[in-house]
Parts: sequence; structure tokens; C-alpha cells
Amino acid sequence: MRGRLAPARVWPFNRLLLSYTLNELGDSVGLVAMSVLVFDRSREIAPVIAFFLVAKFVPALLAPMLTARVDRLPLRRVLPVIYLIEAMVFAALALVAHAGFHLALVLCLGLIDGSLALTGRALTRGAVAGVLQPVDLLKEGNALMNVGFAVSSVGGAALAGVLVSKIGLPAALLLDAASFVAVAAVLAATAGLPHVVAAAEPWGERLRAGLRFAHEPGPARVLLIGQAVALICFTMVAPIDVIYAKRTLGTTSAGFGALLAAWGAGIVIGSLIYVGVRKRSALGLILTSSAAIGAGYLGMASATTLLAACAFSVLGGAGNGVQWIAVVTALQEATPSELQARVSGLLESINAAVPGVGFVVGGVIAAAASPRAAFAVAGGGILALVLVGLLVRPSLTPSGRAGQRPSPAAM
Repeated sequence: MRGRLAPARVWPFNRLLLSYTLNELGDSVGLVAMSVLVFDRSREIAPVIAFFLVAKFVPALLAPMLTARVDRLPLRRVLPVIYLIEAMVFAALALVAHAGFHLALVLCLGLIDGSLALTGRALTRGAVAGVLQPVDLLKEGNALMNVGFAVSSVGGAALAGVLVSKIGLPAALLLDAASFVAVAAVLAATAGLPHVVAAAEPWGERLRAGLRFAHEPGPARVLLIGQAVALICFTMVAPIDVIYAKRTLGTTSAGFGALLAAWGAGIVIGSLIYVGVRKRSALGLILTSSAAIGAGYLGMASATTLLAACAFSVLGGAGNGVQWIAVVTALQEATPSELQARVSGLLESINAAVPGVGFVVGGVIAAAASPRAAFAVAGGGILALVLVGLLVRPSLTPSGRAGQRPSPAAM
């Protein structure tokens, strides 16, 4: 266990871990609060789908350019600025929730927050690789970051549900803004953050260099394409979670938060599992964890109570926890240090852009049939893709390299 916690003693990874965890806590609170805001004020599926597209899909097109612009700047300056702007966004959302709902303004603020969030994650992932790869602790460090993410998801979703139910949306959003201020303060006080040393070149050329590397034959391209192929199924249910919880299960905002928290609890379990099995085949881990996500979705499609839905959500979250970290680590290990932030940014952007198709497909199925049908189609599609992976596996692992044929990373 001491060896598995070794990255926590490496400076400044411990500060990066703390800031990443606080950041994900704020994102989790914000996601629940904004989803409830849009659905409760509109009472329609279409605005919820629009929110997810604008807050997740469009930023994926903007974040790689933003990352290429700032990845050579000192992290001690650029990351705090990003998080302070996010704090201002959520403070503005709190004002909107209090003074009156304007969908266009909410979508605009969601676009800004989504673009900054992807850039911040990419820069942090690149910094973590720069700190831990030289001391051969990248897998252990990523496992700890995944645990931090999962704990934040559990705490943030549950906290948001309680806050929205007890003291209202404005208070939840203001607390979210405060969390981003805390992240900015932590990073502004952190010395020793890694800095990319390379020849000066225009940001456009830096962007193209990252894209060229991702396009060249090799593990990185396979990882990125493999994620994109099946990510549609993984994210079909994301924009209808709140509708599934409130209409299908008949629960409250607190129940919706509990459902998301159950997924986060599963990610904690999956992250701990990964710590014990991290040296096994990356392909095997990805296929097995994908199957767990598919089974979780099928279980949620048939669940009739919040408790049963939460139990299947834990199963899916556990698969999520193993798969995502396996894909992230394999990609970092395949990427040169000077390209870490940009390639991590591409991964984050794929995770944000490709789901746009899933959001639309899931929303159409939910509107035409039901949220249960959307969960069933997503789960069946994931299991079909796992079967394809098993059939072609012998031809894809001749050298035993990690991540030669990954399924998509989790949401």
C-alpha cells in the first residue's frame, strides 16, 4: 500500500492531485445544478439536450486551440486564471437562477465553462505525466487521481442534490464558484510545477504538431480512434439522466444526485480495483470494464426503484473507473513529454465531441420511446462492441503492448 501511495509524496503531484480533486468536485456540483436548472425551468427534453451539446460538444472544438495557445505558459499562472474565470461563470449562473431563467445566457455560460474545463484538465494531465513519468509512478498517480475524481463525483453529486433541494439553485452555484476560487488559490501557491521547454513556435503550428502525432500510425492513434468508436453508446444516457431519475423513477433532485453519486462510488471501487490489477493487459481490462458498463446500463433500463438503479449505477461506475484510467495511462506512456498537454487535450476533446452524437441519439430514443429504451439500446450496443473486441483480440495483441486495441474511455 505504501508503494501505491508513493506518488502522493512526490512534489508537486500532491498539489496537482488536491487541485484536480477540488476542480472535479466543483464540476460535479455544477453539472447537477445546471441540469436541474435547465430541466426545472423548461420542463422539456430539447433544452436539456441543447445544454449538453453546447456545454460538452462545442467546447471540444475550441479546447484544442485554447490548449495549444497556453500550454507553453507557466502553469502556476495559467491554471489559476482558468479556474478564476470558471468561478465567475458559476457566480453569473447563480445570478441567472435567482433573477430569472434565460436559456441563451445559460448556454453561453455553459460554453465558456466547458471550454475552460477541458483546457484545465488537459494541462493538469500533462503536468502529472511530466512529474511522475520520470520516476516511474504514472500508473499509481493516475489511480490516485481517479480516486480523487470518484470521491468528488460522489460528494459533489450528493452535495448538489441536497443543496438544490434544501437551499436552492443559487446557493449551490455560489458554492461551486467558491470551490474554483479555492483551486486557483492552491495552484497559485504551488512552486515547482513542470514547464515545457521547447523552441518558440506559433500556436497554430503547435496545434498541428499534436494533430500530426495523433494521426501517425501507433498506439496513440489506436487509443484515440478506439475511444471514439464506441463512445456514442457510453454517452447516450448522459443528457437523460435527470429525466430518467425524475420521470421514470419518480424521484426528487436529491434522488437524482444520489443516482450520480452511486456512479461516482462505483468509480472509486473501479479505481481501487485498477490499483491491484494495473499490470495486466490493458486490452483485457478495457474489454472487461466496458462489459461492466454495458451490464450496468441494461440493469438501469429494467430497474423500478431508485435503490436498484443506484446498485446498477455502481456496477457501471466500477467499469468506468477501470477503463478510463487504463486508456489515459496508455496514452500518456505513448506520448512524448512536449506533446503531453496537447494529446491529453485531444483525448478530452474526443470525450466531449463524439458524445454529441450519443446525446442526440439518446435524446431521440427517450423522446420517441422512453428513457428506459435509451438505457437498453446503450447497454446492448456496448456489449456488442465488447464481443467484437473479443473476436479480433488475437490479431491485435501480438506484441503484448498496452492499449493496442482499446474500447472507448468512459464518460
